[in-house]
Amino acid sequence: MTDCYPYRIATGRGELTLIWRPGEGDAPDELIVDDIGRLLAFHDLKTLQEYCDRNGWELVWEGEATLDLGVVRRWVEHPDLGSVTAGLLLDAWNFFEDLSHSRKAGPSFPSQGSIHDSAYEKIFGGEALEPTAGEGACTDEETAAMRELLRAGLDLWERATHGSSTG
Repeated sequence: MTDCYPYRIATGRGELTLIWRPGEGDAPDELIVDDIGRLLAFHDLKTLQEYCDRNGWELVWEGEATLDLGVVRRWVEHPDLGSVTAGLLLDAWNFFEDLSHSRKAGPSFPSQGSIHDSAYEKIFGGEALEPTAGEGACTDEETAAMRELLRAGLDLWERATHGSSTG
């Protein structure tokens, strides 16, 4: 098995740490699920480390950051109430993609088209949400598509964590 990485998620209900691993070859990146497809989520790092040790997995502690889904949710629901960084939205988008690939059952992340590709490229550039970004700024249509996609990702997260296996 490839190396595993702790992936911390902050929500309105507290923090959880998941196990993320990069895909091998052409396989997508994914989050670890148990034998019946439930997302593994840990409330403390000691339990996480013990679980990895029992399974013979190397847990790599390398620059782990926390993805704050509460901030993402506030922006999705009320984009005019505060700013959010393009980096946070990019992290959330990638996280939801990985989450979608990890789940064994249930609806997946929605399909994406050219409007999503354009929005993704702009937020990848880092200035998509800045008023001074000029042509690098997201259009209203791209912003709406991004909000809709992230809303679907947040719903996917809620469904995944309600059936999660926690330690």
